[in-house]
Amino acid sequence: MSAVPDQCVSLRLLSRVTARVLLVCWLAILFEGYDVGVMGAVLPALAEYKAWHLSPVQLGALGSYALLGMFFGAFLIGTLSDLLGRRRMLLMCATLFSLTMLGAAWAPTPGWFGVFRFIGGLGLGGVIPVAAALTIEYSAPHRRNFNYGLMYSGYSLGILCAAAAAIQLLPGFGWRGVVACGAVPLVLLWPMARALPESLEYLVSQGRHGQAAELAARLGVDVPVLPARTTGADHGNWRGVLGEVFARRHLRATLCFWTALFCGLLLIYRLNTWLPTIMRRSGYDLGSSLTFLIVFSFASALGGLLLGKVADRAGVRATVGVFYLLGALAVLALMFSHGVALNYLFVALAGVGSISASLILTGHLADYYPGSVRAAATGWALSFSRIGAMSGPLLGGYVAASGLGVGFNFVVFALIGLLAAGAVLLLPTANAE
Repeated sequence: MSAVPDQCVSLRLLSRVTARVLLVCWLAILFEGYDVGVMGAVLPALAEYKAWHLSPVQLGALGSYALLGMFFGAFLIGTLSDLLGRRRMLLMCATLFSLTMLGAAWAPTPGWFGVFRFIGGLGLGGVIPVAAALTIEYSAPHRRNFNYGLMYSGYSLGILCAAAAAIQLLPGFGWRGVVACGAVPLVLLWPMARALPESLEYLVSQGRHGQAAELAARLGVDVPVLPARTTGADHGNWRGVLGEVFARRHLRATLCFWTALFCGLLLIYRLNTWLPTIMRRSGYDLGSSLTFLIVFSFASALGGLLLGKVADRAGVRATVGVFYLLGALAVLALMFSHGVALNYLFVALAGVGSISASLILTGHLADYYPGSVRAAATGWALSFSRIGAMSGPLLGGYVAASGLGVGFNFVVFALIGLLAAGAVLLLPTANAE
């Protein structure tokens, strides 16, 4: 990503400050990845849980409760973080979704399970826009894509941890034990709070210049200078923040970002939730089907670093567009019979072409908008894309119940990836002035 006039660049940004912010945001995203990935990891066990007798459509609905909460959490907390503080909201979100994992593990009925997943989803939805804003703010311009990919690798590793925990815990503790592990992050919240600084962009946009100068001196960085249109009294309230997010000059970019992320998250959450089940119906046992989820997640974690590095040099549009296309082709190839090794390769490419591509695009979105509204702009885009995320598990459930066959899943996956690639290639080449 290139530096642009309407965004803050700290000229003396120290690597130790960047490392602290990246570590805390990485941990928050890791925890979120586990909480999101746990549904895909335990879905086969839930399908066989005789006490609840869940149909494929009901299973899809359970996978969507957290996503419904994330829909509201992303735009609500993303906006509040630019009004009340990004540090405070990130820590609050991590606390909320970790606590509700205990409730979901206890849930005596599917209804209670859904309630706790919805409440936790509010926190899950707020983590990404706030972590995105903090990571972009505290990264040097020439490393923003790479740093964002590094930070967001925690998401895929969190999904991987969920699959690994399921393999180890399902035989002895059932799905409740796997879900309960999502509360482990509570023990790390205190050191995270001590390590994470407040957003300087937030302080400046709120007119708290004294606090910004004091924090900048302590961190050894420059105080950000934001343009007049992103500071002042209007940005102390939600109207000013949203007025900047939805400004006419951002219209084309907003439409492209929202469309691409809608398709990207639909693809991600459908694959996360239904991949183990689809592979099991293709003839793999439960252990092997969960291994596919591990490959999908691990490849996307590494892919985020690769795509971030490439995007810093070749540009985001070309990089993300090409990999959305590669992901679509890889998913389509899974509908044909191959050896296990080749299937693993296609699953890995699908992970890079869905999660990795979407995360780099989200980082570009946070960098595109003015610094004072990074979190709000990201949150609103992700809230819209959550409609796609919520549709993913439900669509998977309807396809599973339709009798159209396993292969039809892969055709739908591929079409979604193609649409995402088209939206990315239509993005403006530079930030709106």
